[in-house]
Amino acid sequence: MKKLIFALSAVVVLASCGGGSRLEEVKAELAAKKKEVTTLNDDIKKLEMELAKLDTGVKASGKSTLISVTEVKTASFTNYIDVMGKVDADKNANLSAKVPGMVTRVYVTPGSNVREGQVLAEIDNSAMSAGVEELKQQMRFATDLYEKQKSLWDQKIGSEVQFLSAKNNKEALEKKLTTLNEQLDMYRIRAPFNGVVDDVFIKVGQVAAPGFPAIRLVNFSGLKVTANLAETYLAKVKAGNSVRVEFPDLKTSTNSTVNYVAGVVDPMTRSIKVEASVTNISGLKPNMIAVLKITDYSNSNAVVVPVNTVQSNEEGSFVLVAVKENGKMIARKKMVSVGATYNGMTEVKSGLQEGDQLITTGFQELNDGDQIAF
Repeated sequence: MKKLIFALSAVVVLASCGGGSRLEEVKAELAAKKKEVTTLNDDIKKLEMELAKLDTGVKASGKSTLISVTEVKTASFTNYIDVMGKVDADKNANLSAKVPGMVTRVYVTPGSNVREGQVLAEIDNSAMSAGVEELKQQMRFATDLYEKQKSLWDQKIGSEVQFLSAKNNKEALEKKLTTLNEQLDMYRIRAPFNGVVDDVFIKVGQVAAPGFPAIRLVNFSGLKVTANLAETYLAKVKAGNSVRVEFPDLKTSTNSTVNYVAGVVDPMTRSIKVEASVTNISGLKPNMIAVLKITDYSNSNAVVVPVNTVQSNEEGSFVLVAVKENGKMIARKKMVSVGATYNGMTEVKSGLQEGDQLITTGFQELNDGDQIAF
């Protein structure tokens, strides 16, 4: 610094001996040197501040770092596999007509309670009905003829061929009538199970066709939750695993078990399908969003610490605890073995004991052996 001041003084002396042009040059050079001095002073201050932070001798001199501690206790720890799913129903069907034709009758509306086998709608069956009536007329004639032939045959009158012919004709017409009645029933849309009509997509006068939804029927007694789980969890998730199912829209949850795990991985999504049944949840609807928390690991007597308190170096994972030594509180490093982590908490399998004072605040600035206060 003294050399720099001497140089500046020499510049001023030389400037007094020169002309006007030299004067301007000296002034510019002097301003530049002053700027350099200011920059050097700023750099010195920054280095001094950084040195104060890095110099462990400051802490060793007797100053204490303020920290917060939490007593280590055992608690129940559960690790979950979280997956998004949806509500589904075992009996949730879009019903359609079995044969094409114009809708002539619709007997239900959305919200109607129906029973299995009940007729919900009818398709125009006039041609088929006429054929059935014609066959019934033939059936009545064949039945009368058979009864007369049977009466004569019982009295040993007439030939056996006449009797057998009448009997065969009657039985053939009976079978044909049965077939026509079954075909006639195909013009009716029936409920395949007990349930509630959720929606009606057809109207009288419209044309219905096989494969096109006509009526949606739902039974809410068999609701379940389904989800697609990444194949990496295939070895961990089995039928019978406990699962907590949460319904964000209803702000409620329920406990259940996994009752089905698919045996085949979807080649497109690389996932497996899992199911869990749900009951007694008011307001639950098919296709509603659900969150499945499948239990992966549980320990009722675990040492659990906040995940951010676990640090690591080349030796492994460690935490800092507060201990009293020679009447002073000192930070000590403890090497630990950690297990699963869930929801911001980590299970410590070894290295910590119940009653240890875990440093939870201020540990980032501490080293092993630093003096602390709290």
